[in-house]
Amino acid sequence: MEEQKKLTEQEKQERIMLSRQLINWDRLPFDSDQKLQLPQPPLVKAPMTENIIKLPMEFEDLDMEEDFVKILFGRRSNRVYTQQPVSLLALSFMLWAQQGIKGIRGKSYATLRTVPSAGGRHPFETYPLCLNVTGLKPGIYHYLPMDNAIELIKEVDPKDPAFMDQVKASVRGQAFACKASVIFYYSIFQYRGEWRYGFNAHRVMMMDAGHVTQNLYLCCSALGLGGCAIGALHTDLCNEMIGLDGKDEYCFYCMPVGTVSDENEEAEQGFYAWLNEKK
Repeated sequence: MEEQKKLTEQEKQERIMLSRQLINWDRLPFDSDQKLQLPQPPLVKAPMTENIIKLPMEFEDLDMEEDFVKILFGRRSNRVYTQQPVSLLALSFMLWAQQGIKGIRGKSYATLRTVPSAGGRHPFETYPLCLNVTGLKPGIYHYLPMDNAIELIKEVDPKDPAFMDQVKASVRGQAFACKASVIFYYSIFQYRGEWRYGFNAHRVMMMDAGHVTQNLYLCCSALGLGGCAIGALHTDLCNEMIGLDGKDEYCFYCMPVGTVSDENEEAEQGFYAWLNEKK
């Protein structure tokens, strides 16, 4: 990987000020593509293959916590995984809970999902990298929320050091992700939001991303699993690994999820050892 030149302090501050503009809702008058009655982008990405697997939805069969207060108190980030398999039903529940479609509003104007999204645009696609899921070949899959199904994009070998090095590089060296049972990679179709909100779309789409992973965090708490959302991705490597064009659609976020044990609490706390060093 080619080493990039470090920014000067002035260049850093200029980038910070540029990024801050994302937070402002720009009130400059303009006509959105929606107002101009330009064609609406598709609500979801069409299947890319014929390798489609319908997911089970008997969520009542899952062994999970049902006390919502306990679920909220149990929500945390976990980076130490016991590398046990997760069930196909649990995978289905996690995918449905973060992007599942409950209905359609209007004549295919918007999807009603398990998470909110500004203007009902839902600009994300989910690509679970399944490394240890019972009954599934290890591989990169694409979630098809209209049918609560997944399609196999390509098989992978979790025992192949070269492939796992690629996974590690995709999260910029955060090796804990490689021990997850599933890594949920998220892509963004920016025009889904831009069609309605123009140059203000990117602000609200970033908010929407938090809704998605918070639902996944709550799923982990309820199911006794653990996960940790990662924003520091190597976008180009993620795109290459999944097979995205990097222009209309590109990867920007991910969350590894795996099995956890109370016996690993000391190892979990080891990730925060640097805080004790500052005392």
